[in-house]
Amino acid sequence: MRRRVRRPFGLRSRLLLALVATAMATLLVAALALFSPLQQRLREQQESGLEAAGRTARPQVAAALRRDLREAGAVALETSDALRDIQARTGAQAAVTDVTGDVIAGSVPLGDDFEDVNEVLATNSTTSTRRDGRQRIALPLDVEPVGFKELKNPGFPFYVLVLRQPDTQIAKTVSEVRQAFATAAVVGLAVAVLLGLFLTTTLTRRLARLRDAAVQITTDGTSAPTPTDDNPDEVGDLARALARMQEGLRRQEDARRQFVATASHELRTPLTSLGGNLELLGEDLAEADFDRENARRQVASAQGEIRRLRNLATELLDLSRLDAGVELRSEPVELGEVARAVAAEFALQAHERRTLLEVVPPRGPCWAQGDPDAVARVARILIDNALRYTPPSTSVRVTTGYAGEGATLAVVDDGPGVPREEHGTIFERFRRGTATRGEGGFGLGLAIGRELAERLDGSLQLEPARGRGARFVLTLPIELPAGGSGDA
Repeated sequence: MRRRVRRPFGLRSRLLLALVATAMATLLVAALALFSPLQQRLREQQESGLEAAGRTARPQVAAALRRDLREAGAVALETSDALRDIQARTGAQAAVTDVTGDVIAGSVPLGDDFEDVNEVLATNSTTSTRRDGRQRIALPLDVEPVGFKELKNPGFPFYVLVLRQPDTQIAKTVSEVRQAFATAAVVGLAVAVLLGLFLTTTLTRRLARLRDAAVQITTDGTSAPTPTDDNPDEVGDLARALARMQEGLRRQEDARRQFVATASHELRTPLTSLGGNLELLGEDLAEADFDRENARRQVASAQGEIRRLRNLATELLDLSRLDAGVELRSEPVELGEVARAVAAEFALQAHERRTLLEVVPPRGPCWAQGDPDAVARVARILIDNALRYTPPSTSVRVTTGYAGEGATLAVVDDGPGVPREEHGTIFERFRRGTATRGEGGFGLGLAIGRELAERLDGSLQLEPARGRGARFVLTLPIELPAGGSGDA
């Protein structure tokens, strides 16, 4: 069993640290954005509320002060009652001072200065200041002092309403908010840690299963169990991709084994036959009077086996070039000319197999874009397959033309066709159809043809044929030669 290595800063630790750091940064930014504006806003509300309460109570205080001055002289009984009412409603200390700065009713903190009072006496307007942790409001009172009735418009007040409200309530409110925020932050961090542990543990366990499956694939090969993860997320996609990769590796391994078995058979058979023919030919030549006709047959058989080996070598060479990504040319190619030239190469083989190889004359030139050698190679593969798998006394037809936005070269035979269940696999490497009639081969021809077609920005498809047989169609982009006309 493979021993797991514990990493101090693995994916789980990093994800958890990132989650906690994100939560802490969010809380810190929220605290900075909350507390300072909150305190300022509370102070502004305190100032506006205290000033509004003073303006509302000022007529009442002024009326009480007039009655006290008129009835009680220096004793401000009703004024004191009005100030106590203000203090009960606002929680602020209230007092009334005269022009000399003496407090005639109410109370203010000891040692408090009266700069705001002096400003009110000088400007006859309300002032609002904050000092020593208190909100200070001073409002002029429209009350005439006793003994100065002849002064109808003195131009400045004789009495001032003074309000002093400490910031204790603001500090208490901010402290309560901070405590509530701290409690919420601790709970939030705890929830974030728990959720982070749950998520990271689940994630790392799923990834560990995929890692173990990948390690098992490297040790046990494609026979290892396929990893499964049905969750519709990225890890599930990774598991499904790994399963598809394993399935692809399994198909490649099966193809490799089939290739090895096919190669050993396909190479051994012609080599054995070639060796036997040469041995018999040598024995015949050693005799004084040898049978020339028999020697010719042996030479013809040896030449056939050599062609077979040459075809196999050509397929492997084409395969290696495709894998190496050799660049193909791109130029106008007349498909009718390619079809006639390639069909001429197979005339003798078609005659020997008693098969009619017919190139159907097109109504005009059929121009396509591609590499002439690659196009000819695909045509050879299709015609060779059709001749090998078509019974004697039948025909193979090669047609060219335009279909939609592409130029096509089609090869149609009267053979057994391709079973429907093999339509998706017949173009894979080292895959041979079941209806081969005992013909040899590596199963590379159609795979090479399709890859060449795709490299030429085209396609190679197996299309339904009329009646029996198979119909393979090579489709390439249309490209007319320089000076050519589409109407032509």
